[in-house]
Amino acid sequence: MAEGAGRIYYGWYVVAAAFVVMLTGFAAAYSFSAFFPALQHEFEASRASVSLVFSVGGALYFWVGAISGPLSDRFGPKWVCLFGFCALGGGLVAAAFAPNLAVVYLGFGLGIGIGVGFTYVPAVGAVQPWFLRRRGFASGLAVSGIGVGTLVGPLIASALIATVGWRDTFVALGLGAAVIGAMASLILQNDPSRRPGGLRDEATGTAAAVVSTGLRDALRTRPFVLLYASAACLSFALFVPFVHLVPYALDHGFTVATGALVLGLVGVGSTVGRFLVGSVADRFGRLDVYVCCFGGVAMTFFVWLLASELVLLGVFAFVFGTFYGGFVALAPSVTVDYFGPKSAASIIGFLYSSVGIGTLLGPPFAGFVFDRLGGYDYAIVAGQYAAIIATGLAMLLPDPKRWNAE
Repeated sequence: MAEGAGRIYYGWYVVAAAFVVMLTGFAAAYSFSAFFPALQHEFEASRASVSLVFSVGGALYFWVGAISGPLSDRFGPKWVCLFGFCALGGGLVAAAFAPNLAVVYLGFGLGIGIGVGFTYVPAVGAVQPWFLRRRGFASGLAVSGIGVGTLVGPLIASALIATVGWRDTFVALGLGAAVIGAMASLILQNDPSRRPGGLRDEATGTAAAVVSTGLRDALRTRPFVLLYASAACLSFALFVPFVHLVPYALDHGFTVATGALVLGLVGVGSTVGRFLVGSVADRFGRLDVYVCCFGGVAMTFFVWLLASELVLLGVFAFVFGTFYGGFVALAPSVTVDYFGPKSAASIIGFLYSSVGIGTLLGPPFAGFVFDRLGGYDYAIVAGQYAAIIATGLAMLLPDPKRWNAE
């Protein structure tokens, strides 16, 4: 959409920058599954203890969003993201020199936790104020960077580990993510009023005004409570595949590279879901499609329970990724539909702390189940029930327009 004669609306530059920021950060985060066998062998550790490395980082970056969101609203996303990528790069380099698994917790866990925590929420929050009618599409386009990162991160990591070992791979990923992410961060802005013409209605090209709810008021509302509780339940299931798909593939006779490829299919499905779901939701209703994504996750876990052959495992990975991508794409937009864009990063950051709860509990629980029972079946069933409960909670959400009118 044009900002003026011959000029591209700046919101699309923000979308592109957010895409790169999220691709870079999550490629580093979701590469962890490729490191799983090497770390387990190097430190003679159980699957539960190795799983906890990712869970510490994953939970932390969702909890840190409650800090980085308000900072981004106050100081702008650019500087917050720059700090995040410095922390991410430093943490992965530190993990490369770990003499024991505890240092990997500190390096990877804190590096990914602080790094992604200070980049994800500010980047996705920066996109929301620039769009009205096409907010779902714009948000989906931006967060599709996570899907691409999910695809390329494990593949790059597994190839590098086979060539130079896991320690040098941590160094390469850390430095590469820091440089690329920092460059993209410089483009981010979250205040359309600072650009010529301000916020524009995508359909008419005219200036637009919106009404927003502040953070404190939003936290006390029924929609926020339901958004928070449903996301917490769903995330218990969501992050188990990201940690355990590669070990699951190994248990069924496949190689690490094949397992990384299966995990990459989650990224492919996620990217497709973010592109497709955002546009569909803008047309048919963002909340309705959002709730469907919850039910879709529950359905795919039943497929995973039956997946012992590579084809069915690949089908699970792709379809699961599609619904996961839809959830990630629509969560910020649905939140802004209820509360407006003024405090978008702050509210989204507090909402995402719920995802940190499930992220911390889900993968270690699956690892604990495997260590005790020698298989993942009960963990997969538990994830499915968590997703079903999440779907029920999401179905209780009121219509955003009706709720705002009331």
